[in-house]
Amino acid sequence: MVDYRSIITFNKDIRDGKPCIRGMRITVYDILGYLASGMEYDEILADFPYLTKDDILASLAFAADQNKSICPDPVLVDTIFIFKSIRI
Repeated sequence: MVDYRSIITFNKDIRDGKPCIRGMRITVYDILGYLASGMEYDEILADFPYLTKDDILASLAFAADQNKSICPDPVLVDTIFIFKSIRI
């Protein structure tokens, strides 16, 4: 898996602080949108020659990590629910 931390950047002055690729004005969401619309890696790279395959993979890795924080581990959720249900 690509380490996205060296590729995905945040700058409040670029695209309102959204996660961007290497400080450029293309966001992770742009790339995810292209992939979701059915574009292949090679098509994206042809349309945006300044991008690399690692940039695309970093976008996917970043999105996967963000999803982990949105969808917590079900065992942990059950454990938290149990602790909140106990009255002392």
